[in-house]
Amino acid sequence: MNIDLGLWRVLGPLYIVCSLFLSPSAGAEIDALPEPSATSKVGALVDPDGTVHAPAFSIPLTQLESPEARQLFLRDVAQPASWPAPDIQKWRSEMDSQFFKPRIARLLELFSVSIEPKTIAGVYTDVVTPTAGIAEENKDRVLINLHGGGFIIGARLGGQAESIPVVHTGRIKVITVDYREAPEHKFPAASEDVAIVYAELLKTYKPENIGIYGCSAGGILTAESVVWFQHHNLPRPGAVGIFCSGAASTFDGYSSVVGPVLNGIDPVAFASGMRTMLAAYFSGTDPDDPLVSPVRSPEALAKFPPTLLISGTRDAALSSAVYTHTQLVKAGVDAELHVWEGLGHGEYNDPDIPEAKEAEDAIVRFFERHLGSQALK
Repeated sequence: MNIDLGLWRVLGPLYIVCSLFLSPSAGAEIDALPEPSATSKVGALVDPDGTVHAPAFSIPLTQLESPEARQLFLRDVAQPASWPAPDIQKWRSEMDSQFFKPRIARLLELFSVSIEPKTIAGVYTDVVTPTAGIAEENKDRVLINLHGGGFIIGARLGGQAESIPVVHTGRIKVITVDYREAPEHKFPAASEDVAIVYAELLKTYKPENIGIYGCSAGGILTAESVVWFQHHNLPRPGAVGIFCSGAASTFDGYSSVVGPVLNGIDPVAFASGMRTMLAAYFSGTDPDDPLVSPVRSPEALAKFPPTLLISGTRDAALSSAVYTHTQLVKAGVDAELHVWEGLGHGEYNDPDIPEAKEAEDAIVRFFERHLGSQALK
């Protein structure tokens, strides 16, 4: 079974996961859309509940992204996707060999780091350090990475890919956590694993010198971990990064529909796959529980450390990131939102586009500015 890497690079880990779990009847939902029942507004029909039925129209490629990002998009969408059969172990193996390992090989051509496997209090991790040595100002600092992959894939290699550029650019140690995933495990297994590693690091590092970040599922887990620490009497970290996602276990808002369309994907099928994918880890939970969706709780958000959010205008999770940023600011948190024009889900991590370098610099500067500088609440 071959996995097309072109569309994978455009949509990132999250959409791949969703596509794997699409039900056979998902496509049929397209024909079940309600008939428009309201008057036309600038060419679109609006239902009484506010649903907009837009006429067919063309969306030109944005001219505000880099030439390299435009070529990446054009090359990737020209390649048809083929998805693996729903055999989780086989799929994980194929993704490791056909996507993650080539991505890491490319990153190691550009960035000089060492990767050391290490078990911390029973949780498997990889410790990534710069071969040039940790910068003097970072000797007492450490970052924890929580990989993406829909709480299903990305173990080990996904975390390495998200850590290598930050380690090299920032000359700082990153520990990427191989947290327990679905379908073998369910919430709160991942939060528990992060807390175990964090508690061990607190024996060596001050909490204000520890940062946590992740993309997609890892971004959601980063937010969940902060609230988990609150509920289990662990001090808050110095700063966190929520990338390619928001602080909720659901992807809502306009971008959840518009994002797939901008990538040539049917939004109804995307939504169906998303619901099924998230249920693999979050089944039986209350989406309003702040341990599951921190953005639902102003009280929990008010205790967040400085927070960096990263997204792109083609990312289905853009609305979630924007909404999370708004709620954090309302709660009085020092929060930054960086959005790159034209980038899709997780593309900030693609080493062959200049936007990736911009994102790396933003991440490094953010943690340099905030780690060790915030008084704990």
